[in-house]
Amino acid sequence: MKVTFLGTGTSGGVPVIGCRCEVCTSTDPRDKRLRTSAMIEVDGKVIVIDAGPDFRYQMLRADVTRMDALLITHGHRDHIGGLDDIRPFNYLLGQIVDLYCDQIGEEMIRQQYPYAFTDHDYAFAPRVNFHRVGYEPFIAAGIPVMPIEVMHYRLPVKGYRIKDFTYITDAKTVTDAEKEKMQGTKTLVINALHHNDHIAHYTLTEALAVIEEIKPERAYLIHMSHQFGLHAVMEKKMPPNVKIAYDGLVIEVN
Repeated sequence: MKVTFLGTGTSGGVPVIGCRCEVCTSTDPRDKRLRTSAMIEVDGKVIVIDAGPDFRYQMLRADVTRMDALLITHGHRDHIGGLDDIRPFNYLLGQIVDLYCDQIGEEMIRQQYPYAFTDHDYAFAPRVNFHRVGYEPFIAAGIPVMPIEVMHYRLPVKGYRIKDFTYITDAKTVTDAEKEKMQGTKTLVINALHHNDHIAHYTLTEALAVIEEIKPERAYLIHMSHQFGLHAVMEKKMPPNVKIAYDGLVIEVN
């Protein structure tokens, strides 16, 4: 399995428009973060997690030419704001995209893209096949996937586990039952917004506590804001098995 981090930033991305802090003005390319998304290549299939506002550029930058399944974590704009740009997969590649999300996510997508779901056959609307994600394992593009529900304040968000790889974003709390699904994970990806308490996101301290509890062989932090700190500085402060992901990072997962 190969995982590409298409984006590792929070909703505003990094740099933040108009900000002149040391992170936003950094020349280190690892401090340039598009909205969080990932691509998983497994058993000959390509699965993308989330399609935020930077989706088009992320697909071009990673030279993605096929997408066998799109997994949506939740319906916030920084995770679905690029869905209109699945149209090349529809018309150039001849695919109706298989999109997996929970009921709330589907409702939010339909609200934000009403022109794609009307009775009129609008030729240039994005085309998707919705597949409802609940609490039980499902198959996406022939690949077994375990959904893991986390809470983003009051909004349920779906994390996903494929084999021994688990991807969690926008989490603030996770029940013991859902954490049990994460046990045995060898590679854990998890959000770590910044250092101060937030109503809807793990802080770095909270994310590290979950990593210590789950005990993966290695963990990668995502969904960082500019308040997280400089990549070069923060990576030196991480435990040995914890890395800070950055846009374009590619890892092999056994």
